[in-house]
Amino acid sequence: MVKLNKIYTRTGDGGTTGLVDGSRRSKHDARMEAVGAVDEANSTIGLAAVTLGAFERDLAALIRTQNDLFDLGADLATPGSDFAPSDMVLRIVPAQATWLEAQIDALNEGVPPLTSFILPGGSEAAARVHIARAAVRRAERAMTALAAAEPVNPAALAYINRLSDYLFVLARAVNARGSGDVLWVPGQNR
Repeated sequence: MVKLNKIYTRTGDGGTTGLVDGSRRSKHDARMEAVGAVDEANSTIGLAAVTLGAFERDLAALIRTQNDLFDLGADLATPGSDFAPSDMVLRIVPAQATWLEAQIDALNEGVPPLTSFILPGGSEAAARVHIARAAVRRAERAMTALAAAEPVNPAALAYINRLSDYLFVLARAVNARGSGDVLWVPGQNR
């Protein structure tokens, strides 16, 4: 259990931050960019979640993903190439992406097949889920940029990729319960 008695430490005043292994990195380091993008994605999911109160199953799933994103942040804040989880090191595991796949499959059963690309909108709740999806995709870009320079847990990369898929299908499911998706009309305003 994490216990935070003091929020400020002043150790980052010089532009660095500490990682789980005790090393320090610049706050604009690729690893910290990835951690920050995951944090931002988590916040946008929280914003989306507040509009889903009537859909308890979806709300519970989003809260679960927020917990998983904290796990992901811890994983990214632990440099190295040993991605085996342990009592001392928190790592994303393949089962977390598999759970998302099950959620995607269940939600997809209740939405009509796609006949066009869709615009990110429809209802307010779906629009907020789409914003979260876009933030997750930014986090994925930051993570893959990091992976080009140093080792990143493959299960973490799979998880973040699957999360954007889940949020896309969730937004469609939310719209299917109400106003429906807004379809893209190519070249409509030429």
